This record gives sequence, structure tokens and C-alpha cells, in this order.
Amino acid sequence: MQFLRLLELRNQPLFIFGYCNVVGAVIFLGLAQITNRKIRGANAWFKPFKFALSIGIFSWTMGWFSYHLHAPIAVNLYDWATILLLGFEIIYISLQAGRGKLSHYNTSSAVYSFLTALMGIAAAMATLWTGYIGILFCMSSFPDLPDYYVLSIRIGIFLFVFFAFQGAAMGARQSHTVGGPEGEEVVPVLNWSRKYGDLRIAHFIGMHALQLLPLLSWYVLKTTTGTLIAGLLYALLALYMLLSALKGKPFVSY
Repeated sequence: MQFLRLLELRNQPLFIFGYCNVVGAVIFLGLAQITNRKIRGANAWFKPFKFALSIGIFSWTMGWFSYHLHAPIAVNLYDWATILLLGFEIIYISLQAGRGKLSHYNTSSAVYSFLTALMGIAAAMATLWTGYIGILFCMSSFPDLPDYYVLSIRIGIFLFVFFAFQGAAMGARQSHTVGGPEGEEVVPVLNWSRKYGDLRIAHFIGMHALQLLPLLSWYVLKTTTGTLIAGLLYALLALYMLLSALKGKPFVSY
């Protein structure tokens, strides 16, 4: 709880937005337990659950990091852009889940095609803006922070940006899987394919470098060299998962 109080002091807008998403994730998970509505073979509420939880964690992470930047106007603009862009995403995904309809890759009508494109634009804009925050981190000095921690934030942000844009590969294919249709033999809740290549795995691993690398650097590595090596190995892991998925190879096949 002390972390949450400190986070609220650091960046109140992203704290509140993240909190709303985490609460939403709990609600969506509860709905998944009491309803059997399915979309492409998975419970309709699993998708908004995953997106709300991911957006919540992302918002809190960027709220924590952006506190260190001495650029209040840029950070304030970033906060509200994130809230508006990702807020649109989670609201639309949730509404579609409640209706039992696809949110992503829904081209069944002109309206749905437009909204699908709009979600892609919103995600791209949020990602680009996050990349700009990463550039500010590279251009700024942080005498009160360990060099290895600052490096982990920089690497984490740019891995996030790269693998967030990897989502465009899924958009181009209008599918998460390579080699076969979605919904066959999947990992529970995550819905990752155990039969075909799944682009979501690299997407997930790469984007969460944003949290994992700084945590690892701060609590375990505590050196610039160790952080650099960890960042390189992490990037190679995510890239390997991407290339394997593009070849149609499943991550797990139990």
C-alpha cells in the first residue's frame, strides 16, 4: 500500500487510470467465472481482463518512471494522451466482449472496420508517445539515480516500443496465429496457441521488458554491465519467440 500512496504522489492521473483498469480487470475476471459466452473459442471476458490488467500495470509503470523527468508539460501531455487513447481501447474491447463480438480484426461491417482501424491508430499513438518519453530519458541526466537503473528504464522503454509495434504483424495478418486458425488447443486464460505459432507471446514478453528489466536491475543486478547483458539476452529471447511464431512453431505443446 505504501507503493500505491507513493505512486499517487508521483503521478496522480496515471495512478487513477491504472487503478481503474486494475479494478476493471478484477471485475472482468469475475464475469468470466459466471458467464460462458465465447469468442473464437475463449471466454469473452478474458480479453478485457488481460487488456485492463496490462494497461493498469503499464500506466503505473510509466507514472513511476515519468516522475524522474524534469519536463512537467511533456509528462502532463503524455498522461492525458495515454488516458484518452488507451481508455478508448479498453472501453471498446469491454463493450464488444459484453456483446459477444470481436473487437480486434472485426471487418464484418464498415463501422467495425473503422473502429478496428481506430484502435490500431490509438495504440500506435500511445506507443509513439511512450517512445518520446524514452527519448527524454536518453537526453536527460539523473544524478540521484544509479546509472544501471536509468539504463534499464531506457532499454525497457525501447523494447516495449519495438514489440508493441510488432502488433502490426498481427494486424496485417488479421490473426494472432501462424500456421492455423485461432482457438485450437490453447493455454488457459492467455489463449496462446499450443498448436501453431502465436505472435502474442513475443508481443507479451517484449512489452513487459518495461517492468522486468528495471526490477531485475534494481533488486538483483546492480551493475551497468549486468543490466546491459540482461537487456540483450531479454531482447534475443523476445526476438526468438517472434521468429519461431512466424515459422508457425508453437511455444508449448503439452
